[in-house]
Amino acid sequence: MRMKAIFPLLLLLFFSIATFGQKRIVKKYESVELQDIRTINILLPKAYELDTITNYPLTIVLDSEYLFDLYVGNSKLYSHTDKAPKQIVVGIEMANTRLKDAGIDENSKSSFTADSRSFIKFITDELLPYIEGNYKTSPFLTIVGNGISANLLTYFLRNESPIFNAYVCLNPTFGPNIVELMKAYDLQKLSSIDNTYYFYFNDGNFMGEEKRQKVAELNTFLQTLNIKNFNVKYDVKDDSPSNISAIGEAIPRALEKIFEIYSGITKEEFDTKIKNLSPPDAIAYLENKYIEIDYLFGANLGIREIDIIAIESIIIEKENGDYLKTYGEMILNLYPFSPLGHYYLGRYYEAGKNYSQALYQYRLGYGKMDPADPNADKFYQNVQRMLRKG
Repeated sequence: MRMKAIFPLLLLLFFSIATFGQKRIVKKYESVELQDIRTINILLPKAYELDTITNYPLTIVLDSEYLFDLYVGNSKLYSHTDKAPKQIVVGIEMANTRLKDAGIDENSKSSFTADSRSFIKFITDELLPYIEGNYKTSPFLTIVGNGISANLLTYFLRNESPIFNAYVCLNPTFGPNIVELMKAYDLQKLSSIDNTYYFYFNDGNFMGEEKRQKVAELNTFLQTLNIKNFNVKYDVKDDSPSNISAIGEAIPRALEKIFEIYSGITKEEFDTKIKNLSPPDAIAYLENKYIEIDYLFGANLGIREIDIIAIESIIIEKENGDYLKTYGEMILNLYPFSPLGHYYLGRYYEAGKNYSQALYQYRLGYGKMDPADPNADKFYQNVQRMLRKG
């Protein structure tokens, strides 16, 4: 018999704690699907209530009684260092219900129990609509679990269009039929979806032979797939002394992978994806990178100046510098108060021996610099060079 709801749906108890500019909200949530009351923790980013424009990626953390603060701490560090966007983090406490919520049925072809499927429906049909309806979330969703809860995450990949973009399986205890299940989910369907997916799972001596065998079997299968928008990270750390330390190591390594597109252009990204591009293709790559950042993470960053400088060698050295003008105009549009756009325009006109126009652009750029800027004197050398040539 289903339990009668004796409190208003969704919200029984509400209180919030503001710490370091962030807001932590604790809710007692009455679930119709589970016929139970669950404790939900919600962490809103710093200045969330003051920013009426930005939408934030959403992360659901299972086993939040011990994983929530650890994930939040790492997400704060990554956003502070501009390696990841600020996130809304929602934790579901499972201390007393873990075996029920994420139970594995050894005798079932699906390996998921009726109770665990109900818990999945609670997440998809109740919790996510509530969070997305009440908070400013972007389309990018991550879910994090540990042990048997990590196994539960794989179930979401069965959907024709999976809800979550990123799946962080920490110290996973995969079910006996994990490979058969993943094959049945037909992951090739992801290649026809205009979205990006990440699947992270770790491994190590601390996990024991039986668990490691299932992890290895799944990795072998996933390595046979060639799905461009399904990014698999199999992370082996045999030097982790315990499952506890492995969690602390795995979370930042997962964040590094999941938000790799968000961070500035790395040497590896330049060498593997940009170095051999033509100037127009390099410019298009840069523009598309930030369009995707804006779409996925709700972060309208413009284009970082460090990334502008990262591809300048291609613009200057290839095709006789013919794209310097296009590049300079793009940068002026993005950063009208920066001298960079004028610098590239000056280089363009100088290469064409139009020294008067080059001098004009260099002077405009120098005029936008702070005299105290250590690069100001070096920039002024461009003006002096044009004066001599003119």
